[in-house]
Amino acid sequence: MATPLTDQEKRKQISIRGIVGVENVAELKKGFNRHLHFTLVKDRNIATPRDYYFALAHTVRDHLVGRWIRTQQFYYEADPKRVYYLSLEFYMGRTLQNTMINLGLQNACDEAIYQLGLDMEELEEMEEDAGLGNGGLGRLAACFLDSLATLGLAAYGYGIRYEYGIFNQKIRDGWQVEEADDWLRHGNPWEKARPEYMLPVHFYGRVEETRDGSKWVDTQVVLAMPYDTPIPGYMNNTVNTMRLWSARAPNDFNLRDFNVGDYIEAVLDRNLAENISRVLYPNDNFFEGKELRLKQEYFVVAATLQDIIRRFKTTKKGVPGRTSFETFPDKVAIQLNDTHPAMAIPELMRIFVDIEKLDWDTAWDLTRRTFAYTNHTILPEALERWPVELLENLLPRHLQIIYEINQHHLDVLAELYPNDMDKLKKMSLIEEDGVKRVNMAHLCIVGSHAVNGVAQIHSNIIKAEVFRDFSDLEPDKFQNKTNGITPRRWLLLCNPGLAELIAEVIGEDYVKDLSQLQKLKDFVDDATFIRDVAKVKQDNKLKFAQYLEKEYRVKINPSSMFDVHVKRIHEYKRQVLNCLHIIAMYNRTCKTLAAPGYHMAKMIIKLITTVGDVVNNDPVVGNKLKVVFLENYRVSLAEKVIPATDLSEQISTAGTEASGTGNMKFMLNGALTIGTMDGANVEMAEEAGEENLFIFGMRVDDVTAMDKKGYDAMEYYKKIPELKQVMDQITSGFFCPKNPDLFKDLTNMLFKHDRFKVFADFEDYLEAQAKVSNLYQNPKEWTKMVIKNIAATGKFSSDRTITEYATEVWGVEPTDLKIPPPSEPREAFEQTARALKKM
Repeated sequence: MATPLTDQEKRKQISIRGIVGVENVAELKKGFNRHLHFTLVKDRNIATPRDYYFALAHTVRDHLVGRWIRTQQFYYEADPKRVYYLSLEFYMGRTLQNTMINLGLQNACDEAIYQLGLDMEELEEMEEDAGLGNGGLGRLAACFLDSLATLGLAAYGYGIRYEYGIFNQKIRDGWQVEEADDWLRHGNPWEKARPEYMLPVHFYGRVEETRDGSKWVDTQVVLAMPYDTPIPGYMNNTVNTMRLWSARAPNDFNLRDFNVGDYIEAVLDRNLAENISRVLYPNDNFFEGKELRLKQEYFVVAATLQDIIRRFKTTKKGVPGRTSFETFPDKVAIQLNDTHPAMAIPELMRIFVDIEKLDWDTAWDLTRRTFAYTNHTILPEALERWPVELLENLLPRHLQIIYEINQHHLDVLAELYPNDMDKLKKMSLIEEDGVKRVNMAHLCIVGSHAVNGVAQIHSNIIKAEVFRDFSDLEPDKFQNKTNGITPRRWLLLCNPGLAELIAEVIGEDYVKDLSQLQKLKDFVDDATFIRDVAKVKQDNKLKFAQYLEKEYRVKINPSSMFDVHVKRIHEYKRQVLNCLHIIAMYNRTCKTLAAPGYHMAKMIIKLITTVGDVVNNDPVVGNKLKVVFLENYRVSLAEKVIPATDLSEQISTAGTEASGTGNMKFMLNGALTIGTMDGANVEMAEEAGEENLFIFGMRVDDVTAMDKKGYDAMEYYKKIPELKQVMDQITSGFFCPKNPDLFKDLTNMLFKHDRFKVFADFEDYLEAQAKVSNLYQNPKEWTKMVIKNIAATGKFSSDRTITEYATEVWGVEPTDLKIPPPSEPREAFEQTARALKKM
């Protein structure tokens, strides 16, 4: 007689990747062959791997479509408050595997593809990343869309369908070279064009004052064409929509009178209008006051607000449409992801006042109650300030409205602070120093009912320093919403071995409730679990080492520590500090030695690659130290790097990183953190215990004190022998004898005007790295600390972040109500809609 299975053995048999049913596999194979034949018009004799990817993508998409349509019907029936997330960036990455996971299809698809004699990993690698973002801000938006759907919220992401996403980065002779990211060249199976919802967006022109109020006339029109992408929640049949706008020239574009020559010219001129959605600006931490960028920002909000208002006015058949706007903030919440969509505030005022004929005070009350604003940076060079002259030319009516908003704002301030002109000047929306500019952050604060930072330390700095006057005026408006990451992509998808191992010991409910990872604390001393966690990490490292050898022709020892620094290159993120440490380690190992437009970022890359060339080719060093610069970092590469990482570098100067989300991804995937008390590191240390991270360097108060006293780089250079040796090597041309002055600009910056005080933290950083090395030599204790960190990552789920936004900002409640699947009758669906209405 068979022995009954234990609970743990039963759990092992249930995979969080979905159950494989014979009929499921047969249906998927049938769908695959149908799409290969009818959609791609190919047979197995001539199909390429890309054809097979498209056939699989269309097959998986078939499983989305019924749920997608039903979700929208459900929202129409239930009429919930809708949340609109406006962002100029959505860094989605690849869609196929994420969709399979969220629909519970992954194992069935794996089996179907295996039976068809194909390689699933090869097909997944054929998909282009949707790289419509620079880094943290865009990836956060993508994680939020996943959580909004998983929490059953009626939500929409709105942005731009850039024809060219974040550039492809190539490293040639150690220098960064940018190539266009033509991500749409093979088509995109996940999007659906909606030309029937094309909308006009106006630019330029002038304002005419009439009896009926202000009219914006003689404008140039560009059409906004929507492309919809389905966003599936995790195993709940909810499929929300991300709508991205593409610019199109209207058909009558300059074609009113023409001969053949003019006609050709006019058709070519259409490109000027369509340039608006051509390319993503490759920088989200530096403000570029370019007209095209302002066009992009207005284009997305103008199209989106027309869409929002159309949806607001549309109600169930048989029920009169909404004509009164008094319930608008009860039915619509709009979140501004940084200041990039700030023009939504004057645009909504223009619609209310000029088109819908509301009085100013009513319109302003509705506008403020609708908008909320997330601040992502305190770096002064990143804060948007648009020249008044540019706004006057491009959006003359909006400038008038901004002036009027400012006048009402200043009138209130003048009553509160009589005779304090300095206060009024500091809090004005219009900056008068030098070139007259509109401060977009001030516009967002004044025009929103809630303002939040993205980590507790960041929110405190916003309230106490950056926007202190506004915070003093309306303290309740300012909140904190610590960022989070979706565990679906950043654990289930990228690290299935660890995801399954966790499910075996605590069950699989943690996927939708990451706080359950606390249960892993019970396994910190469990020898079997320690061994299994270490094995998963080693397997991931081995796989990544093989990838590096294949793609970069670099051999690394999978038993060595993988110390990873993943950030956009920027002085405040201090890749230089890491590089100086690498040189110091190189010197210790050798012992024989005697002693895109963003120039400094490119110099830092060149320094890292140059140091790497020397270190990697020194026979004395051998395999003890390797430096690899991974070019073209993107979401799909992050999914390979993060699970293989032992040590995560989070070393920005305290008080400069708003939050970070890479730090959370590494922590969840079993990497330990070396970092400063900055951004979300502070809360990670609170959750895991500071003793379970390698914290070093100045705190925010220390940096403030040093700013008052003055930072003297030479003082550190003279008193720290290892730092002196490292800097002497760089300045003398040790790493590039043919061009000894190559890094002159970089060393000048470090010695004379380093805002981020690299030398001040150098010694402490080396000591922290020594502690890392000591612990790594004790694998059991290292893995125990890893388990403690994984157990403490519950707070950093984007599900928790979105739940806080929903209840504390948008006035909506997450629900675990499951929308009945398309296979169930409509009665079940209507019953669920009624249940949601009652909640």
